[in-house]
Amino acid sequence: MPRAKLGSGRLEPFVEGFRARLVHVGYTPGSVKNVLKEVGRLGRWMAEADIEASGLDAAVIADHLASLRSGGARRVPGERAMRPLLDYLNSQAVLDVHPAPRTPIDQLVSEYRTWLVDDRGLAEQTVLRYERLARRFLHERADTNADPLKGLSCADVTAFLVRETARVAVSSAKGRVAEIRSLLRYLYLKGLTPTSLAAGIPPVAGWHDTELPVGLLPSDVQRLLHSCDRGHAAGTRDFAILMLLARLGLRSIEVARLQLGDIDWRAGEIVVRGKGRRQDRLPLPRDVGEALAAYLRDARPATAIRHVFLMCKAPRRPIRAISVHDVTRQACRRSGLTVVGPHRLRHALATEMLRRGATLTEVSQVLRHRDLATTAIYAKVDVTKLRQVAQPWPGAAR
Repeated sequence: MPRAKLGSGRLEPFVEGFRARLVHVGYTPGSVKNVLKEVGRLGRWMAEADIEASGLDAAVIADHLASLRSGGARRVPGERAMRPLLDYLNSQAVLDVHPAPRTPIDQLVSEYRTWLVDDRGLAEQTVLRYERLARRFLHERADTNADPLKGLSCADVTAFLVRETARVAVSSAKGRVAEIRSLLRYLYLKGLTPTSLAAGIPPVAGWHDTELPVGLLPSDVQRLLHSCDRGHAAGTRDFAILMLLARLGLRSIEVARLQLGDIDWRAGEIVVRGKGRRQDRLPLPRDVGEALAAYLRDARPATAIRHVFLMCKAPRRPIRAISVHDVTRQACRRSGLTVVGPHRLRHALATEMLRRGATLTEVSQVLRHRDLATTAIYAKVDVTKLRQVAQPWPGAAR
């Protein structure tokens, strides 16, 4: 394998180990060469800037990439491309896992994040959303106030929310309100604001059950499944993912969390890791089991990773929920259908079950709803039965 001619500066001691890691997770020789070239540029820049390897973080990488752009470099990688290096150095205990925050806002957000994880026990993706909104809010306040919390009022928060929610859907707007209320509660609990402002933030207007759950026609679901080229590893994997969505109504995060030990082949069951750390056992239909077996036998790379579904491109790692969205959208494009998300397949399953005579209770059990009221929205899609109980409109001719 080709070696870099130039030294790698402050990262030189870690190059060989990182090279081995890249090969282990599935990078091709050409990709390894390109990645190590960027590591060399970064390491030499760190030496010039007198930054030790232990001080490397996302902010340092961002500064390095900015210097490349300002220097007229032709090809500058994105910050995401350097993430494997950070992960490797972190696994080798090279990085300072508790770097000193750069600004008071960084310090505050770091402490807020700790509270979200330790005291509230929120999931990682939820913590990231809350953290991002808190950072945007505090930085916006800092642009006009030396102390972003001084004189903070409900009117200031409401004005920020109006700007934040101007171009998002109602559900997203409600999420923003929940996120900012969480920050305000934290600020009050820590004594950083004299009063609790969370209760003074108005809710977003929106009513439950005002829309019909939109599913796909059974023929459209079949078109999505048939669009997967099972002659290739990616197509075999995507077919198995779509089968879980279409036949069992799994959520995207549940597909991503599925592990090898969750499939009980002898009992013909599958363990689903759902919301709130809930686990449910579902029967494993034969066609779904065959799709999973084909992927595990013929397409899944040999690895110690226990998650069922892995990324097809290096680095070899478990898929995330967003990857399930990508699989569904790509299948829609291949099929010539309107692009929808994976949740639409969940709606399609519920609608088809009702059409075939299943009760709402049975649909609720398959979809694993905690409250039957959540399933009740599907009563509106059974138009035939609704016509039987609908009363005539007053004054209308029969």
